[in-house]
Order: sequence, then C-alpha cells, then structure tokens
Amino acid sequence: MLLAFAGTLVFAVLLARLTLEPSAASEPLTHSNLRPGDSIRDYLAQPAFRDTVKQLGGNIVLGLPFGMLLPVLVPRARGLLRVIAVTALVMLLVELAQGFLVTGRAFDIDDVLLNTSGAVLGYLLLGRRLGRAVHPRRRHWWHRFTKRPTAAD
Repeated sequence: MLLAFAGTLVFAVLLARLTLEPSAASEPLTHSNLRPGDSIRDYLAQPAFRDTVKQLGGNIVLGLPFGMLLPVLVPRARGLLRVIAVTALVMLLVELAQGFLVTGRAFDIDDVLLNTSGAVLGYLLLGRRLGRAVHPRRRHWWHRFTKRPTAAD
C-alpha cells in the first residue's frame, strides 16, 4: 500500500510537469479540440511516425498508472467502470486546466480518451489483480444465506 502511495505521488509530480508547464514557444501552434478523434486522425495522417507514436503512445502510457494504482489506493474505485469514470474525470480536469491556465497548452478531448484507454489497459493488465491482492473481497451480511461449497461436495 505504501509503495502504491509513493508511486502515485511520483506519478502526480510527473503528470503535473508533463501537462501543466507553460510552453510559450508552442503557443501559436495550439488549438483546442472538442471533437473526439480529430487530433488522433491528424497525428495518424502526418508523415512523422515518431511524433505520432510519441503523442498517441505517450497519452496512453500516461493513463496506465491510474488503472494500476487506483484499485490499490481506493478500494471503492475497484472495477473497470469506476476506473474509467475516475480517470476520465481527473484527465478532464487536467485538460481544462491546460486549456484555461497554461500558456502554450490547449484542451484536447482526444488526450482524455487516450489517457482513459491507458487506464483501462493498466487495470486489465495489473490493476485488477493488485487491487484484489491488497483488498480481498469482503463477505457481506447476505452471504450468510448462501451455501458455500465444501471439500466433501
């Protein structure tokens, strides 16, 4: 649990540095994207494959820690739909902060989608198992009425 907390702190600092630092040099190049898929199509259509991988892959990788660490740190956030909802909300807030507060950065809905896709991937690869290992399923009061199979059955 402590490792997950430390990893989350490191991730939060990295996320802030990557997304919330001003970039005055790129200010004339920035534009907001409110239509899902537009910037993804633009990156896929450009000839610089390396930039495409860096932009699209980087956003997916940026979401991975959410899917891996969220189920460990917040047991109530376990489950694929909850991980998707929390990640999308956090990334939406980051993108809004970029668009409104940071020079040379813009809001891009595709970044939210790619980050959330990365969280789904992280959850499916490792987060689900880590969450269950740290926080085993609880037995609820209604489980008393269900018959559990025994070794003799």
